[in-house]
Amino acid sequence: MAFNKLREKAEVPQQEENAKLSARQQIEAVYRAESRRILATLIRLLGDFDLAEEAMHEAFAAATDQWEQEGVPANPRAWLVSTGRFKAIDHLRRRARFDASLTDIAERLYAEATDAEDKQNEDIEDDRLRLIFTCCHPSLSTEAQVALTLREICDLTTEEIARAFLSSASTVAQRIVRAKSKIRDARIPYEVPTESELPERLESVLHVIYLVFNEGYSASAGDSLTRSDLSAEAIRLGRLLVELLKSKAEASEAMGLLALMLLSDSRRAARANAQGDLILLDAQDRSLWNKTQIEEGVQWITKALRDQRFGPYSLQAAISAVHAEAPSAEATDWSEIIGLYTLLLRINPSPVVALNRAVAVAMRDGPQRGLEIIDSIFAQGELHSYHLAHSAKADMHRRLGQFEEAREAYQQALTLAKQEPERRFLERRLEELDLSLKDV
Repeated sequence: MAFNKLREKAEVPQQEENAKLSARQQIEAVYRAESRRILATLIRLLGDFDLAEEAMHEAFAAATDQWEQEGVPANPRAWLVSTGRFKAIDHLRRRARFDASLTDIAERLYAEATDAEDKQNEDIEDDRLRLIFTCCHPSLSTEAQVALTLREICDLTTEEIARAFLSSASTVAQRIVRAKSKIRDARIPYEVPTESELPERLESVLHVIYLVFNEGYSASAGDSLTRSDLSAEAIRLGRLLVELLKSKAEASEAMGLLALMLLSDSRRAARANAQGDLILLDAQDRSLWNKTQIEEGVQWITKALRDQRFGPYSLQAAISAVHAEAPSAEATDWSEIIGLYTLLLRINPSPVVALNRAVAVAMRDGPQRGLEIIDSIFAQGELHSYHLAHSAKADMHRRLGQFEEAREAYQQALTLAKQEPERRFLERRLEELDLSLKDV
């Protein structure tokens, strides 16, 4: 009996430690899943980016102490929003001792918060779509719109955003600071734009969501080929945007973007092997493609193209649909893909689109014709810093048996590539070429 009592006493500290560990794990899980939604709601409630971000971090710090002692609340997100809101009010009251103008702001926020507490709904609305439109206000530059949204909505670091912009981290940081100041000083409203304002605002919003997806689908640098959390976030935002625009004429491009993301993401499981090495489209195991995402993507693009208001995202989705519905690489309708790329070039001239069209032409008409088009793109001074252009050129030379030229182009691509799986792929190609050159 005495032994049992001693054992029970010894078990209590361990149980308490396990409870603390569980609470910390849940806090970390809530942060990963909900922090950007909580931040967006706090920005709406407080009207200030920096104050909201500070309040959110203070709320999570308070959760670390309180949840370990009292347990995780039934609605963690609501608890964190409420706690963050009152932390911000306390912060403003302290600052009001030195700046009297903050007193009225603090008291107004307190009155609003008390009102909200009295009639609080457990389900806090999702504010991220409102925040995207705020970040993409036309008074901000396009670069600032995209940088601010990627930072505040999706929690990308300034370094990740800089790679997407081909810019420096310091430049991106300055853009974000200036954008926040502009929103605060100009009192830009935190709202979805009116119907008359929607068209001019939508293009930037679509571009932001597309950049987020691209960073997740093909990470710009690092050890991993993809970041599924970013892709999933972009798809979720795409769904919200489609829902918002469902009865509007502008809905078709939002549907096209959603289709493009779903169809591209459907290939995720087949794009890399167990070691994380890149597998090109024509060598992928198509049984691994996500059929549910393909079916949904095809439905959305069919709907988007039906009203003849389609744009670049819808056309890219249509190209992805042709790939997705082909039973094999050999059975792909390259003529249809070339036609879609030709139309895409007409409405959205871009050297990257021209490069993709050249690759499709090479698949139908042979590598020599593809190489001629790629050389003409380079001759115009385009894409010299784009590693995939050099990789595509190298592949044309390799298929033509021009191994020295292929090696030179692969080496240039390797110099420019930042993503480790892509670098390993290029290194393997160079090793294969060295063997081929020895056999010549």
